[in-house]
Amino acid sequence: MTDTLETSAAGSSGSASCCAPKTACCSTPKSKWSWKAIPGQKYLFSTWAIVLGVPLLVLVLDQPQFVSFVSFAVRAFLGTLPYIAFAVVLIAWLKAAGAEAYVGRAFEGRETVAICLAALFGGLAPFCSCEVIPFIAGLLAVGAPLSAIMAFWLSSPLIDPPTLLITAGALGWSFAIGKAVFAVSLGLFGGAAVAMAMRVGVFANPARPGSAASGCGCGASPQTGRPVWMFWRESVRTAKFGAELKANAGFLMKWLALAYVLEAALVTYVPADLIARAVGGGGFGSIVISALVGMPAYLNSYVAPPLLAGLVDQGMGSGAAMAFMIAGAVSSIPAMAAVWSLVKPSVFVTYLGLGFAGAVLSGVIFQLVV
Repeated sequence: MTDTLETSAAGSSGSASCCAPKTACCSTPKSKWSWKAIPGQKYLFSTWAIVLGVPLLVLVLDQPQFVSFVSFAVRAFLGTLPYIAFAVVLIAWLKAAGAEAYVGRAFEGRETVAICLAALFGGLAPFCSCEVIPFIAGLLAVGAPLSAIMAFWLSSPLIDPPTLLITAGALGWSFAIGKAVFAVSLGLFGGAAVAMAMRVGVFANPARPGSAASGCGCGASPQTGRPVWMFWRESVRTAKFGAELKANAGFLMKWLALAYVLEAALVTYVPADLIARAVGGGGFGSIVISALVGMPAYLNSYVAPPLLAGLVDQGMGSGAAMAFMIAGAVSSIPAMAAVWSLVKPSVFVTYLGLGFAGAVLSGVIFQLVV
């Protein structure tokens, strides 16, 4: 009887504590809102949505600028298309042939030479900070050392023969030669810094997973251990070539299209002379500010020299002008978008840090020497 009463009491007590109305344990838990719950969020927040959405916003909000906005972005993209095509075919061919590790081994024991050659070649290559992206993807894909890639990455957008002549005509040969020297020096400095970091285990697997710079191919021939350059003789390698061609083309075209849409927005709505005037003055402070403003801004190597020449005549320090030109050429918001798609955040931050430090040092040295 006692057991029965105790059991009954326990049951009723449990019933009162857990099943009474308006208690916490019986209320339906509220689900937290997440942007992932939005129908079609995969497409609404995609890169292509931004690429198409920004021109549509211009059409709705500023119709007179729509044609020039789209024309600028399309012309810039078409100008880079041959580089994209070359890089895409090269990456697909190397992966289908199984040449990734083979090509990567060619750099073993030659890292210092590779850094020097990459910095020198970058100074001659006529690529802007966006046009260099397909080649960086190709170098990452075949296993080239990040130190040599960084040397090329930093020096390539800074100077080339046409830019050298334009800079000399607007700002004088001392400025043009100084920029060329700083371009190669920045490449060497960045390559050496990354090489030292890699020796202590930093920057292992620098490519972002899923990017055009990551992934594996079919591997070398199991009989010879060498790449199968005539990959089309094997159906598996042919299929690999097609898959890589499609994936890498879509990846690079998507991110470079975004880069050029952002570039068009900057060129259309942020006048170059306004950016340049914001960094006038002399002294170390103005050099640092010039580098900070120059990095996200877009002022290409053909437009910058004449504008900066006028500002130098009005009292802008030569060091600030040099820092602004170097920072703006190494990176900008369009280039950052493309860089972010290729490499891991640590490499991205290092690239920006080296570009900023190089711009400031170049400005300080140039102001002291000239």
